[in-house]
Amino acid sequence: MTTTNNVNGTASSEVLNAPFIKTLVLQTRGLDTYGTYRNWSDELILKPFVVSKQKKREISVENEVDPITQARIMAFYRAVAARIEKETGLLSQVVVDLSHEGFGWVLVFSGRLLLVCKTLRDAHRFGFDSLEKLADEGEKLVQNGIDLAKRFPEVGKM
Repeated sequence: MTTTNNVNGTASSEVLNAPFIKTLVLQTRGLDTYGTYRNWSDELILKPFVVSKQKKREISVENEVDPITQARIMAFYRAVAARIEKETGLLSQVVVDLSHEGFGWVLVFSGRLLLVCKTLRDAHRFGFDSLEKLADEGEKLVQNGIDLAKRFPEVGKM
């Protein structure tokens, strides 16, 4: 199955079936309290995560970060935490501290072990150039978190 993606041409079924992308879709659907995404395709759910450089330039950073963008940021990092949790068996949590100006940080932790620590800048413009880059960045964060969890399992269990 090949689908069209307005930002980067096509998205292959390989990318859509990547473990991180599947987890991200589940996390995004989990944030949907009104059932809006129930009948949406995975491609449509993932579309807001793909933001071209041109579109990023058009997004104003002068106002508050809108709640939809905050939810996308949370879904992305919850997907990272869920994948780490699935691979390591360690309960993983996410904390996002975001100022009204779009600056802040994200922590993914397990017990007393900090698995992912990421600084956010211009959160108004959160997004990736393509689905492939979204999958790659997510999987990179997951692998780094898994490596830390395997190196320090006793800290993650506390």
